[in-house]
Amino acid sequence: MSNEDITLTAGDAEATVLPGNGGRVGGLRLGGVELLRQGERYGCFPMVPWCGRIREGRFRDGATVHRMPLNAPPHAIHGTARDAAWRTARTSADEAVLTYDLTEPWPYSGRVTQQIALTADSLTLTMSVETYESSFPAQIGWHPWFNRTLGGADVRLDFAPAWQEERGEDHLPTGHRTGPKPGPWDDCFGMPGGVDVTLTWPGQLELRVTSREEWVVVYDEQREAVCVEPQTGPPDGLNTHPRLVTPLEPLEASTTWTWTRL
Repeated sequence: MSNEDITLTAGDAEATVLPGNGGRVGGLRLGGVELLRQGERYGCFPMVPWCGRIREGRFRDGATVHRMPLNAPPHAIHGTARDAAWRTARTSADEAVLTYDLTEPWPYSGRVTQQIALTADSLTLTMSVETYESSFPAQIGWHPWFNRTLGGADVRLDFAPAWQEERGEDHLPTGHRTGPKPGPWDDCFGMPGGVDVTLTWPGQLELRVTSREEWVVVYDEQREAVCVEPQTGPPDGLNTHPRLVTPLEPLEASTTWTWTRL
């Protein structure tokens, strides 16, 4: 199938999926109100085969050191798939399945599959990375840009992480953990029971971001939007917390956004 834009609908919820622009969800409208920041680099994009920054673009796999392009100098950030066109495997009124085959500059072959499923009160994103050849380290995550306001008061974030990764001046975890500190944030938090973050636009909407994964990056340093990013490991995780994709065991993750009108 082609990589033309896809519109999913369920109740008064409508999601736009952009296979040709990084496999991202370009928009999510509830009763005509747009929740996601608009623009070519925004919406909600999949982070794969890594999340956040890789220190100086380098990661080690055994004795081999690989180098990724420094697209956020001096680091490499957010994977390669957000810059690529994905293929549409199948669609229905409320679901789309996209695939992306890993290719250069990523040094390993593999296939990423992403499912986007909409209901009247939720959106679920599921992703897997599989290989039939060499095993390799990888990460999965999502990077939504939620609008800071929906025309009223600023959104409020509520979550109770077990720890915060101490952030160095290079924006990467130092390897030390601290208690959660007040924002503004460009920080990674640990939630061992699973990611669970509530965004509340007062008097309008409550949206809960959940995932079985235990890592979440929260970024709210821009005026227009806030980001709540569930992922399978911390920034620089290819070096510090690698998850292995093997021919027998793909890497899989999912996140669900559930909303309630206020």
